[in-house]
Amino acid sequence: MALMQCHFFSETLGLSTSMHAIIPQNTTNGQIGMESRAASRRHPVLFLLHGLSDDDSIWLRRTSIERYAASLGLAVIMPQVHRSFYTDMEYGGKYWTFISEELPALARSFFPLSERREDTFVAGLSMGGYGAFKLGLRRPDLFAAAASLSGALDISGHFVSEGIEEDRRLIWGERPVAGSDDDLLALLQSLESTEGPKPKLYQYCGTEDFLYQDNLTFLAACRQTSLELTYEEGPGGHDWGLWDQYIQNVLNWLPLSQPT
Repeated sequence: MALMQCHFFSETLGLSTSMHAIIPQNTTNGQIGMESRAASRRHPVLFLLHGLSDDDSIWLRRTSIERYAASLGLAVIMPQVHRSFYTDMEYGGKYWTFISEELPALARSFFPLSERREDTFVAGLSMGGYGAFKLGLRRPDLFAAAASLSGALDISGHFVSEGIEEDRRLIWGERPVAGSDDDLLALLQSLESTEGPKPKLYQYCGTEDFLYQDNLTFLAACRQTSLELTYEEGPGGHDWGLWDQYIQNVLNWLPLSQPT
């Protein structure tokens, strides 16, 4: 695997930003302690999203994501979005446009990534779990599967209960969130009523996590639709030990085709 830190200019954000990328590498000799493989065609790709207080380096610093992805021939793109909730902010950058349009196009221009929907996936934790499901539900034409670990999935209730009203003001201003394209519960109903492809969903949350109720609310709403959802929960809170464990479950769950 090749690990790259990429600094680039975003036309959408109007500033320089960064992402980390893990790219499969074909080798003739095995690397000690590491199994790896790469397709001869363009690589399937997982866009892996960070949480509220983190950045594009956090998955590499807190988990063994590079080692886990190596044997799958899977590229992993980890972008930087600050505290934006993957949203076009009222007082800030257009991070939804960046993450849903500009970033995938730029990543594919920099790296040999597949452009096929069936090779394109997204996952994230906490705020990134929200972002992953929003990408899956709003852009089912681009993403075949989306996974949330300990996601902030009931966004109206989350901002009321967690005391981050200033973030809400900067992101949405006076705009109502409930029922909008930033409300995952509304997006579930909207997608259910439309024709076309629908993403597979994976959801995990610890039973002692402060976002557990958010996850139960989303789970109940999703089960009222025809979307395919794999749900897991277990003892634990909002911590990296669990996310390091469950990102492996996510990778095993992804509908990856065999490298050719």
